[in-house]
Amino acid sequence: MNIVFLDGASLPSALPRPAQATVWNLREKTSPDQVLDALRDADAAITNKVRLDRPTLEQLPGLKLICVAATGYDCVDIAACRDQGITVCNVPAYSAVSVAESVIASLFALRRHLLAYRSFSATQWPESSHFCVHGAPIEDLQGSTLGIVGRGDIGSRVARLAKALEINVLFAEHQGAQRTREGYTAFDEVLARSDALTLHCPLTPQTRYLIGAGQISRMKPGAVLINTARGALVDENAVLAGLESGQLAGAALDVLHVEPPRADHPLLHHTHPNLLVTPHVAWASQSSVARLKTVLASNIAAFAAGKPVNVVS
Repeated sequence: MNIVFLDGASLPSALPRPAQATVWNLREKTSPDQVLDALRDADAAITNKVRLDRPTLEQLPGLKLICVAATGYDCVDIAACRDQGITVCNVPAYSAVSVAESVIASLFALRRHLLAYRSFSATQWPESSHFCVHGAPIEDLQGSTLGIVGRGDIGSRVARLAKALEINVLFAEHQGAQRTREGYTAFDEVLARSDALTLHCPLTPQTRYLIGAGQISRMKPGAVLINTARGALVDENAVLAGLESGQLAGAALDVLHVEPPRADHPLLHHTHPNLLVTPHVAWASQSSVARLKTVLASNIAAFAAGKPVNVVS
């Protein structure tokens, strides 16, 4: 097989050459205007975040397999792939442990104001008249309420870790749902009751800007927001406004609407002491990366054997 990895440098270490590859093109990155040339002779493409849309796919009649090097596959036009008989495989649940632990770490950082207190140690502590320096009130995780949007592998694992810390967990029903399923809580009630809200749902037309100004205004005053899913789930301007007004006590954002962001992106330079922005790495623990590589290799081998697995098309 002629296999092309369009954005190989998006992994922290190189993906080994698949055994089925007679031609192996591991590209560091591929811009939108380079995709056609990169895949013109390819049988299989691997993409992490490089978009493969219908106009592009229609010009690639030889392409038979797309392996998404992630769980989410919103970068691929699935309907177009079905129309053209292209098999699309993803890597389910590989990063659930890493992302869930990142969420809990963010909860500790935001509820205990670790960023602000870290700065106090260098600025205010040496001049303090006491052995300690007090700033924003430190809140326990125990007894707090965590709202979770999305009950897949990651959301469910976050819930298990949270319950182990004696955090009350609410799973949010779909926004606007007429009925509430067993084990779920109405979306607006979750907003109103949660001390922290964490997002673990896919990006779809229905979830785009799921959290905007209206939703933030209905959140419990002083709550915190965590997003490790997709940047476009939240309105970034609304998050900034919520932080500035105090409606949000903090936010931990591992994803942004456009990645990489502009150098002058306001969230990257905002001085709020309880804003934590990280460069889309919640998924990238060493064990998660190893699982990702193993499943990618298995997806290619299974397709070559005529028994594709992890098919989403």
